Amino acid sequence: MNDYPAMITQVNHVEPVPRRVRAVLAGETVLDTTRALYVWEWVHYPQYYIPAADVRSELLVPEGQTRQSRRGTADLHGLQVGDTHRAHAARVLSQSPVDGLTGTIRFEWGALDAWFEEDEQVFVHPRSPYTRVDALRSTRTVRIELAGTVLAESSSPVMVFETGLPTRYYLNRTDVDFTRLVPSGTVTSCPYKGMTSGYWSVRVAGAVHEDLAWAYDFPTRQLLPIAGLVAFYNEKVDTFLDGQQLDRPVTHFSAPDN
Repeated sequence: MNDYPAMITQVNHVEPVPRRVRAVLAGETVLDTTRALYVWEWVHYPQYYIPAADVRSELLVPEGQTRQSRRGTADLHGLQVGDTHRAHAARVLSQSPVDGLTGTIRFEWGALDAWFEEDEQVFVHPRSPYTRVDALRSTRTVRIELAGTVLAESSSPVMVFETGLPTRYYLNRTDVDFTRLVPSGTVTSCPYKGMTSGYWSVRVAGAVHEDLAWAYDFPTRQLLPIAGLVAFYNEKVDTFLDGQQLDRPVTHFSAPDN
């Protein structure tokens, strides 16, 4: 049993998106809509389904293939903007058993250069309206160890509580032993926090453990309290909260059913 709230939505749950959604490729706006739908292809987060009338149809390239999913029959299309071509970029639902989805288009997120809700860029996938992310300052003592070696200890952490994920503990850099950290070229993004500005592996007892810590120097405004702080994967290190060792959380992420 998790010690944090689980997701509550079911696969194929559909809700209207009350925000303007746009996406661009090679400098051209491919879609612009205020009528998008959230569709949960799996329980962790939704995807956008866009009405075909709000997509520039001249940029879609039929590929003569179909795909079947729980949401029905979809015709595959590529995207062509000038010399830029993205294969298998879009699925046009020609028939769907789910109310409201027939005639909508589901784009592969990475096939577009950038996505926007209103005028703010969104990374990785749409933000779920049922996910809450809070960054709370605390005076509880957090200690991070690996193989018995202390990597960080702080009495002024910022705790990030995100629906469906373990609590993350963000620590001041002065509370982290950077002699154990090895800079990594890894960059990741989060719909709620933005793009990481640093990643580190950990060297302990002659072994290097890849990509255990990260930081957001310029997070989204909602998560400003974590700016510049360092967090470690609870799943891969030993975390002590007020002297009590926490169980390593087990996170289960599998590919959604398309």
